[in-house]
Amino acid sequence: MILEERPDGQGTGEESSRPQDDGSIRKGYGSFVQNQPGQLQSHRARLHQQISKELRMRTGAENLYRATSNTWVRETVALELSYVNSNLQLLKEELAELSTSVDVDQPEGEGITIPMIPLGLKETKELDWATPLKELISEHFGEDGTSFETEIQELEDLRQATRTPSRDEAGLDLLAAYYSQLCFLDARFFSPSRSPGLLFHWYDSLTGVPAQQRALAFEKGSVLFNIGALHTQIGARQDCSCTEGTNHAAEAFQRAAGAFRLLRENFSHSPSPDMSAASLSMLEQLMIAQAQECIFKGLLLPASATPDICPDQLQLAQEAAQVATEYGLVHRAMAQPPVRDYLPASWTNLAHVKAEHFCALAHYHAAMALCESHPAKGELARQEHVFQPSTPHELQGPTLPQHPEDRRKLAKAHLKRAILGQEEALRLHTLCRVLRKVDLLQVVVTQTLRRSLAKYSQLEREDDFFEATEAPDIQPKTHQTPEVRMPSLSQVKVTDFFHRLGPLSVFSTKNRWQLVGPVHMTRGEGGFGFTLRGDSPVLIAAVVPGGQAESAGLKEGDYIVSVNGKPCKWWKHLEVVTQLRSMGEEGVSLQVVSLLPSPEPRGTGPRRAALLWNQRECGFETPMPTRTRPWPILGWSRKNKQGKTGSHPDPCTNRNCVTCP
Repeated sequence: MILEERPDGQGTGEESSRPQDDGSIRKGYGSFVQNQPGQLQSHRARLHQQISKELRMRTGAENLYRATSNTWVRETVALELSYVNSNLQLLKEELAELSTSVDVDQPEGEGITIPMIPLGLKETKELDWATPLKELISEHFGEDGTSFETEIQELEDLRQATRTPSRDEAGLDLLAAYYSQLCFLDARFFSPSRSPGLLFHWYDSLTGVPAQQRALAFEKGSVLFNIGALHTQIGARQDCSCTEGTNHAAEAFQRAAGAFRLLRENFSHSPSPDMSAASLSMLEQLMIAQAQECIFKGLLLPASATPDICPDQLQLAQEAAQVATEYGLVHRAMAQPPVRDYLPASWTNLAHVKAEHFCALAHYHAAMALCESHPAKGELARQEHVFQPSTPHELQGPTLPQHPEDRRKLAKAHLKRAILGQEEALRLHTLCRVLRKVDLLQVVVTQTLRRSLAKYSQLEREDDFFEATEAPDIQPKTHQTPEVRMPSLSQVKVTDFFHRLGPLSVFSTKNRWQLVGPVHMTRGEGGFGFTLRGDSPVLIAAVVPGGQAESAGLKEGDYIVSVNGKPCKWWKHLEVVTQLRSMGEEGVSLQVVSLLPSPEPRGTGPRRAALLWNQRECGFETPMPTRTRPWPILGWSRKNKQGKTGSHPDPCTNRNCVTCP
């Protein structure tokens, strides 16, 4: 169903050869409404009304889905939700195109290409962060929750913006910024012993069926899924009639594959089918296949200018065979349960069509290479490595004929296989109701079929009564293997919205503390009687027995949070020491926090297998972030590189670590 979403550049080129029709061609409609702003506004209003209607229908179906226990009713409602979800995706796509005046035209003739498969974004409901966060800040952190209304509003605005990101780098940066904020929130407000108790609602991207969890991992995983989905939409929008467009498209699909792999390797027990391990593995394979297709398109651009040059045609034959192999793997993954039970049938059919189409292209380019009249001796040996052995026991491909007449007959055999493959691709295209509406797909396959038939007619001779020559298979090979590239989450620099609460190493729901003070101290003969170390916050590493600090009730392991009424949670060691040394006879007023024992050991408590867990929630430690660098990719580490939060540091061995005078 999502295949019906045609990104800019995919839905315009197919109409280039026939008259435009108002309402059926987006580009034509776009140019029409530019001259009539009133009709543009009317069309936008109608789209909003249709979206509101679909949302009401989805709410009713969702309520029925949750209320009923009848299996047949649930299956029927799930099908209806899938249909409504597809309609919403299409309506929002059309609304987004009306809001932007940018259209990427599909090139004509040889530049027309088969459309890609972009994923729709997961949708979510509005979420009230204010009430639970204010309560948690007041009860656990001892701060006035109402004083953080600005920060909470910024968080809610950011989440609201991520529901409709733009299909470009700015949209990716927006999702990455929200993901980084979720990592900060996870480290500060979510722990086994205490959390805000929020319920996160997300709709499945493939079926539209709702799912909900209280685990923040579900929110993080859904945002990461949308990052991958947005990469697919950006890749599908690229103009592949130029090398720059194919490079950008391949990069986008490789980034999408990285997002899905990251999600698959670090999350499990998803309540949403699109985030299951089987679905993510299939999506990763699909993105790699589409990236491989973009690489082939990039090679095809310069080679199309010199169709009679043999080396280029041989390389294209192997590259096309590699693309066909990748789509064959994708088709098999899509046809396996449980993926086939909820995946749109049009996706499976399109993968099958592409596998047949590129296999036929491989034979076509092999035939073009064989049509070279006088191959060099070294080139003849290279050609033999292009073809697969007829049996597994053979080490190399068949010996190719050197006589021009024999090469012509072998070229005809490859063209015959190309024609049969393209006819099979057309047959598969007509069998799918959704694909039949994708005219561009039929145009591409028909165009390649006509090209093969024309070449076959050129090689046909009247005395060709017997066609005993069998065309061998093409050896798949690529000169540029797609790489699974992780999304660039760390490139977006963000600052924790709740930075004022203090460093995450201390001030989070994982720790409990007691505020002590303010206590007033004056300088004695031995100074203030304590030794400081560390930064943000500064730690009292040692207390001199009988000194001023001990008399004031300060203890080893306390953190200084205020000096003379000035908050110093984020001060460096030198700043605090300088401030204390500048105190005169009037003394200084300090406020500290003392960590309390945790109510229960980390990682204990029951686990619910039905929830989406990330590895940090399964007992892995989370490294603390810095102020300038966003959270590590998924907010956890497989290695326990950090000791328990709040543990006392090793004794100071630095001679410059001053006992404050």
